[in-house]
Amino acid sequence: MKWYLAKIVYRILCGDGNHTPQFDEQLRLIKADDDLHAFQKARLIGEREEDNFLNNIQKPVQWRFVDVSEIHPLSDLADGAEMYSRIREEEDADIYVKLVQMRASHLFESSMHASIRLN
Repeated sequence: MKWYLAKIVYRILCGDGNHTPQFDEQLRLIKADDDLHAFQKARLIGEREEDNFLNNIQKPVQWRFVDVSEIHPLSDLADGAEMYSRIREEEDADIYVKLVQMRASHLFESSMHASIRLN
């Protein structure tokens, strides 16, 4: 058995769907014998985890499975190994950099608080 990284894509529809299209791209670890079985297993997960519910203002929300868009075999699970990479184009580089730094700061603070609670 080998490990794979699969990208499972869902379309998110809120209310009547009259909004900017939204998609959730999830990276999932899959253990399978080969690429085909990893793909099939990822598809089963995607289909099984489709969901319908009411949001906080009682409008219907649907998570519709689109498909599995990527499968990557993981040859070496080593500390610091690159698992995924995506190049983004942003309208405003400064805003994007500040957003990344704010998220990193929040993650650091949350991790510090959790570490203090555990010790």
